[in-house]
Amino acid sequence: MKSDLANVLNPGVCRREVFGWAMFDFANSGYTTVVLTAVFAAYFVGAVAGGAPWATFAWTAALSASHLIVMLSMPVIGAWADRHGAKKRALLWVAAGSVVSTAALAMVGPGAVALGVALIILSNVFFAWGESLAAAFLPELARPAAMGRVSGWGWALGYAGGMLTLGLCLAHVLSAQAAGQGAASFVPVTMLITAGMFGAAAVVTAVLLRERAVPQPAAPGGAASLARAWHDLRRTWRDARQYPDLVWMLACTVAYQGGVAVAIALAAIYAEQVVGFAPQETMALIFVLNIAAMLGALAFGHWQDAIGHRRALAITLVGWVATCLLAAASTDKAVFWGAATLAGVCMGSSQSAGRAMVGLLVPPARLAEFFGLWSFATRVASILGPLTYGAITWATGGNHRLAILSTAALFVAGLWLLSRVDMARGQARAVR
Repeated sequence: MKSDLANVLNPGVCRREVFGWAMFDFANSGYTTVVLTAVFAAYFVGAVAGGAPWATFAWTAALSASHLIVMLSMPVIGAWADRHGAKKRALLWVAAGSVVSTAALAMVGPGAVALGVALIILSNVFFAWGESLAAAFLPELARPAAMGRVSGWGWALGYAGGMLTLGLCLAHVLSAQAAGQGAASFVPVTMLITAGMFGAAAVVTAVLLRERAVPQPAAPGGAASLARAWHDLRRTWRDARQYPDLVWMLACTVAYQGGVAVAIALAAIYAEQVVGFAPQETMALIFVLNIAAMLGALAFGHWQDAIGHRRALAITLVGWVATCLLAAASTDKAVFWGAATLAGVCMGSSQSAGRAMVGLLVPPARLAEFFGLWSFATRVASILGPLTYGAITWATGGNHRLAILSTAALFVAGLWLLSRVDMARGQARAVR
């Protein structure tokens, strides 16, 4: 076992540290599963906004605003973290913000649209910052040949965290419904459960994960540091042109992650508004989706190292196209269950493969900075996909089937852009 780990992990990295790093995926997935996918999304549309025709668009617009903030700020935060050797410090501050803002969602009741929009923007900004900062640790932990495997471990543990958090929330919802309570009573409690689980998992990360980066000499402080960070951001975009395969991969990320963002942000809304799922059925559906995603992340994490990251990602993108077509054609719950299960497998594998590919294509000395560009790309995607979906439903009077068909085009575009990536050439250029 030790010899196997020696071929997977970088020198000086132990299993406990990888577990500590993966626990941040555990923390993050509870937020995405309960807040963005299974519970709060449908609650916002159905209860907070009262099922108004603009409700889905308002939800996607709030998410898009948060992604725009992250898109503009994350490369700067990454550059600052690299310059000061402070990725872990930044990660822990972001985790604290995530816990507080997620707990604050418990204050959102029916009719409180403005408060709900403000808090979902704030909590999603903290979530996305943490996701990017945690990803920047991956190349420090895993050897290049095992990047996909270790990335898959993180995603798999993350989905386990999502399932555990969702399971606790589902237990509370069923108990509350048995006592005659409505969504306005039990949804706020699920936000507190989610915040508590996030905080507990982040403590493990704080204890076990090491900071290996060292501050760069003569790093300025205060306002000067911020100005330097913006200078570094402009330099990062300029320098990224020296890595054409990374640029193609980032473009591919924009396309396919736009479709993944639709699945995350709108699965529960689609299930309840189109297929007729009850809240507890939707939570059970997302629970199964997370199981499928965990298995997909584990299986593809190992498989992609053997068959190649690009080929593995291409297979999952074909699966995503099939998922969209199946969901659009579903007229009963059984068919949609099948579509959701396939979506889960594709979600775990595509996210694991994409993060690993970026880890291999970025310059080792500028990890957080260049992963900030990856975060930029995923935020563009998270604006493009859900906002387009929301706009189509609003313009067509609630035609979710047409909106989900349009999402398939994003995965087709991702396949074409992926064909332009040459991993061997990109890795060689990154090392140089």
